[in-house]
Amino acid sequence: MAKGSTKKVAFISSFLPRKCGIATFTSDLIKSLTAAAKGGFEPLVVAMRSEDQKYDDPVKFEIRQDVKSDYICAADYINFSHIDLVSVQHEFGLFGGGAGSYLSLLLNRLKPPVITTLHTVLDDPGPDYHRSLVDVCNASYKVITMNERGVSMLRDTYNISGKKVELIPHGIPDLPFVDSNYYKHKFGMEGRKTILTFGLLNKNKGVEVMLGAMPAVIKADPSVLYIVLGMTHPSVLKHDGESYRFKLQHMVKDLGLQEHVIFHNRFVSDQELCNFLCAADIYVTPYLNQEQLTSGTLSFAVGTGKAVISTPYWAAEELLADGRGKLVRFGDSTQAAEAIVEILQDDLFFYSLRRKAYDYGRTRTWPKIGQAYWKLFSAKRLPIRVTTRTIPTAAETIATIEVPEPSLNHLKNLTDNTGLYQHAKFTVPNREYGYCTDDNARAVIAMTKYYTQYPEPDVLRLFDIYLSFILHSQNSDGTVRNFMNFDRTWLQDEPVNDALGRVLWAFGTVMAEPPLSSYLSVIKDCFDKSVKYIEKQFPRGMAYSILGMSDYLKQFPGASDIKRQLEIAADGLVAQYEENSLPDWQWLEDTLTYDNAVLPHALFVASLTSDNKKYLEAAEKTCEFLLANTFDGQHFSFVGCKGWYERGGTKATFDQQPIEAASTVMMLRAAYDATANKRFLTLQRKAFDWFLGKNDLRIPVYNFRTKGCHDGLIPGGVNANQGAESMLSFLLSLLAIVESYAVVDKITKSAGVPQEKITSPQANIIEQIIKKPAPIKSTSVRTKSKKQIEEVT
Repeated sequence: MAKGSTKKVAFISSFLPRKCGIATFTSDLIKSLTAAAKGGFEPLVVAMRSEDQKYDDPVKFEIRQDVKSDYICAADYINFSHIDLVSVQHEFGLFGGGAGSYLSLLLNRLKPPVITTLHTVLDDPGPDYHRSLVDVCNASYKVITMNERGVSMLRDTYNISGKKVELIPHGIPDLPFVDSNYYKHKFGMEGRKTILTFGLLNKNKGVEVMLGAMPAVIKADPSVLYIVLGMTHPSVLKHDGESYRFKLQHMVKDLGLQEHVIFHNRFVSDQELCNFLCAADIYVTPYLNQEQLTSGTLSFAVGTGKAVISTPYWAAEELLADGRGKLVRFGDSTQAAEAIVEILQDDLFFYSLRRKAYDYGRTRTWPKIGQAYWKLFSAKRLPIRVTTRTIPTAAETIATIEVPEPSLNHLKNLTDNTGLYQHAKFTVPNREYGYCTDDNARAVIAMTKYYTQYPEPDVLRLFDIYLSFILHSQNSDGTVRNFMNFDRTWLQDEPVNDALGRVLWAFGTVMAEPPLSSYLSVIKDCFDKSVKYIEKQFPRGMAYSILGMSDYLKQFPGASDIKRQLEIAADGLVAQYEENSLPDWQWLEDTLTYDNAVLPHALFVASLTSDNKKYLEAAEKTCEFLLANTFDGQHFSFVGCKGWYERGGTKATFDQQPIEAASTVMMLRAAYDATANKRFLTLQRKAFDWFLGKNDLRIPVYNFRTKGCHDGLIPGGVNANQGAESMLSFLLSLLAIVESYAVVDKITKSAGVPQEKITSPQANIIEQIIKKPAPIKSTSVRTKSKKQIEEVT
């Protein structure tokens, strides 16, 4: 590196004050690099954001774990920040997507070379984890692992070239070798033999094994005090609360250990940890999982020259080899007790362990680790980044993901403790019409899908309200009520509706992706109670039911009764199509009316679930017919509800309803899934753009100020009211589009599309990739032909 120049390095990681080991590691690494570089290093952190966390320098950009677009925007930010090198701190659970796969969305767009530090390498990974780690390694110029086993695992399990892999151990604080008695007075522990376990508490820590060993240890030395230092891991707190800690505390009471065990339930600074370690005589890591390649806490203990007892997980086997510590069997309290007693009673053994550990730790202090990283980072000739695609400009990438950020503001405005109001006067809930099961079922679907991308507490609160409503709508015999008055009484003599089908769709959506596993048994029972009524429904009710049953089978693929019911419903739709279709009218009914696209949508899904070509053929014909009558080659113009479109008549232009756009967006994604025809993804984005102003009036139907959606496109403008169906139609469409970006990314990567040719959103991305299918002659003289549609796709 030229004298006087500064290397600018972006770190993709969690970061302090977030309470996690990788955040601490990255902070320590940056400090050691700053010292090693002697002024030639400028760090910039792209931090994985935790809830309500506020960052200071050097954090310059934040990524929400489950928001795909954040990863893409982060790549743009790095590319335009004059970065020389990117350092990734990789842990599967740190990043969104299956096995942390969203990280690849970022890495594959970067210009600077990438060096990735692997904090976990799995010996026997599932397919998703194997693919995710290989993708990260392929996107990296160098891969750093922290011990010898990691080198061999990357070679043998993941087929990563040894030339790419660097071995740099976990850093250890550079602390003096001290007598623990000097520090014990800080904690009022004079005269007591002290055992320490440190780290964010979770079930894998195996603290119960150590508690089980304590009675035998106390019998040998009644002065022993065991300290469990560290707060419960934030992820554990989020899902399980303090249940594990309470279990341990009850165990302490049951074993009569109250005078010998102390829990410090807080996240401690490095300085506090140093004081605790210096005061401890023995450090214990009774972890339960062998597949742990690194341990910052164990490295810390070895570096301070502690006598260490540990189970033989991978990091411990290497750190404690050659007499630097004592290993005991997993889950064996008796052997743990014997090892502790041996150390307490044999001073020569005790000091031998301490001296060997401390001497070994001198080779791994943070100053030395910083120098090793800096040597790698400051190489004179870092390679030019080579990817399967050139890097898009910021404008192109932003155009690719140019959709409004999903917002729940207006949905919350329409929700009370009972459920979701049907209608609104402008944005004000209209109590006159109360609630309906249709809307609350849609809301359950929306919140389930929202939670997979944005797992926020508010989402679960809304989800519970809407789920409670549709559970209450179900009668004891499995039938479903639809309309509820504002006073919470059900409307008598209800008009005909499709509420049962929508409820089954909602139940199935939850079963396929339950926000919490505990919902599953409740939902399954309710689904099973109502499924027998599927045949009694009208076509749209059967279509909604097919979508629900397909999701049910994702959770329980062997449910033969549900398979039979799905095929009965799909056969019913095909029979309806065969009875009503004519050469110039490829549809299931004599009229195009309301929520039309759900019918081919359901047939596409049924074809995927049952692998039935008859369903696929009917789906394709009805889909193409619907597109020919709603897409004019530039934008979508849906069938208006003021007259509909009767066979032989004229299509009503107004009022166009948001549910038609939403239904079309979802149908087109299902069409792509069933056919792999990329043209459908192009049209999907064009259908979504109807909300944003690509419609007959060139007026946005989505309201960017209120975050709601107008109830329709009417002559001269939009309906000012913003009710539930409209809001949910927009939200479901938006979530579907965001989900489709992964498909677009996969297509562009595999095709190697030159990004400089891309000048507009998702539609043009696909446009550059696909070959236009051969035109098919239209049999309708009243509508745009399929050829005209294809000319823009």
